[in-house]
Amino acid sequence: MSPDRLLALWGRLGGSAVGRWLFSQAVRLAVPYTGALGARVISLEPGRAVVTLRDRRGVRNHLGSVHAIALANLAEMASGLAMVSALPPGVRSIVTRIEIDYQKKARGTLTATGSAAPPTVTEPVTSLARAEIRDAAG
Repeated sequence: MSPDRLLALWGRLGGSAVGRWLFSQAVRLAVPYTGALGARVISLEPGRAVVTLRDRRGVRNHLGSVHAIALANLAEMASGLAMVSALPPGVRSIVTRIEIDYQKKARGTLTATGSAAPPTVTEPVTSLARAEIRDAAG
């Protein structure tokens, strides 16, 4: 989805809980693998996205905490939305590297905040997007 289309859709739907749910469903349809996570987009603006993930059986590991790859997927979703929303019109991006540090077992509702500086694009470039995941305690 193009940055303009993404932000326009958010502009129409992001103002209400039902609209945010519908937007999250649109992301789910556009990106089926990430959509399988069941995360919800809470806010979106150029270069910044906030996404939540409810702790439920489908995202847990054998230790009863949120699976490491579910966390990586959540971080990629938040950072990816931040990056795409920051891109100039007509520019696309693709993830070429993911680096993640796990601080502790994740439990409860998680909030991922993605950020990306708008890149200056005149030819193929490498740009950095970040995501940080926190639980309700911070």
